[in-house]
Amino acid sequence: MPKRSPLASSPARLLLPAFLALALGGCQTAGIEDVTGALGARSETAVKADARPELDALRERYRAKPSDPNVALAYGKALRESGQRAQAVAVMEQAVLAHPSNKALLAGYGRALADSGSFQQAFDVLSRAHTPEDPDWRILSAQGAALDQLGRNEEAQQYYAAALKIVPDEPTVLSNLGLSYMLQNNLPKAEQVLGRAYQRNQNDARIRANLALVLGLQGREAEAEILVKADLPPDQAAAKVAALRQLLAKKQQQQRADK
Repeated sequence: MPKRSPLASSPARLLLPAFLALALGGCQTAGIEDVTGALGARSETAVKADARPELDALRERYRAKPSDPNVALAYGKALRESGQRAQAVAVMEQAVLAHPSNKALLAGYGRALADSGSFQQAFDVLSRAHTPEDPDWRILSAQGAALDQLGRNEEAQQYYAAALKIVPDEPTVLSNLGLSYMLQNNLPKAEQVLGRAYQRNQNDARIRANLALVLGLQGREAEAEILVKADLPPDQAAAKVAALRQLLAKKQQQQRADK
């Protein structure tokens, strides 16, 4: 069994909820893969307000055609994005029961399970959503995110490596990989990988937030705050800096408690 660092146990569990998606928009596309984003994410209230008209329309379509896999997939995704995680799991579970070989439904179900915290089940379902002969890099990254949530960081990194063979230097995968190294307390490696992700997509607030977190954990708070405040109005920048400082304070408290 891989050896887990102190950060991969209790401190990680304290820090992870603040930057999950989600997310992980899963991978940063939707749901589990979006394990990134803490300081860049909108509030759940804002998400619900933005999504409500579309969600209402999808609910009516789903009630009219509950057996339509495309409608179920769209409705499940909308439920996840609005924060209604249990309902998303229920919808996707019924869809998969009706269409057990539908890869898209299996992927959506896995992400819904991950959003609800059922990481082992999510990993198992996602494993059925693609095949070794036809791998999907997004699902590989999502599986890695699920393994990171289970504390199986070295296994997670193997999945990220497999994804990167398909899409070299994909910033969302690099971001998840960097966080995996952070959970092992390998902060220099985490910074290196997140720096690569940032070079390839400097406009992604989630990647900036993750890099800022790793810089802050190394005591480089001034550099971290510059990243957090990039391209933001003053009020939003102040709020995100406060969130970063709160995360770092939690880490410092945990370090003192472990001594």
